[in-house]
Amino acid sequence: MEEPKIGLALGSGGARGFAHLGVLKVLKDEGIPVHMLAGSSMGALVGCFYASGQDLERLYKLSAAFKRKFFLDFTVPKMGLISGKKIKEFIRLFTYGKNLEELNIPVSVVATDINTGEKVVFTKGPIAEAVRASISIPGIFVPEKIGSRLLVDGGVVDRIPVSVVRDMGADIVIGVEVAHIKQNFEIQSIYDVIMQSLDILQMELVTHREFASDIMLRPRVEQFSSRAFTNIEEMISIGEEEARKNVDKIKASIQKWKEQHPNEP
Repeated sequence: MEEPKIGLALGSGGARGFAHLGVLKVLKDEGIPVHMLAGSSMGALVGCFYASGQDLERLYKLSAAFKRKFFLDFTVPKMGLISGKKIKEFIRLFTYGKNLEELNIPVSVVATDINTGEKVVFTKGPIAEAVRASISIPGIFVPEKIGSRLLVDGGVVDRIPVSVVRDMGADIVIGVEVAHIKQNFEIQSIYDVIMQSLDILQMELVTHREFASDIMLRPRVEQFSSRAFTNIEEMISIGEEEARKNVDKIKASIQKWKEQHPNEP
């Protein structure tokens, strides 16, 4: 019997995106294959690390040791506070300098062209460049220039890229949202202002993404700061918990697809 192609749409959310790792681990433990991935911002980073061949156990250890010093290379503010050269090298190192087309499973990386407002989807070329573009939070990171395009965070235009992974050929799409609005959140920095504003702007679109996906996972990580890399193990654990809660639903969706396609070759 034909098996459905399962795609994962990993959403943006800053540090809270480490919850994606917990989701990936539970899917692997439960024997639920991931045939393709699409990611915006932190979802793109986690997805590419995973698809590059990094063992999940190693990614857990790497995440626990992750510190902001890995990417804080401040620059004279013109188009952003952080130049992004350090994080680009970090991404290049941990994806073995690969191109997107060399990954173990297909990954699409979503960015936003700040000049045209267009969604830009990378499926080929250097991973480090594409992911660096996708994580370029406006006002925080200097935009990434690729070709003639000036690119910023994929979450600006498509926070949970459900349609992208559907277009890749997924029969069943699992979305993962990690950027819920935290009401009465204490705003302390320019980063908080920008991230909370992006989350608010995207609220309505996320509702649409839920209808477009087959299953939407929502690890409840809103109590954690999107900029603080201090509760990573807890965030991963919450990702695991949310995935486990939905395993039966995912397996039922797979079974239903098989029943609807009994004569597939």
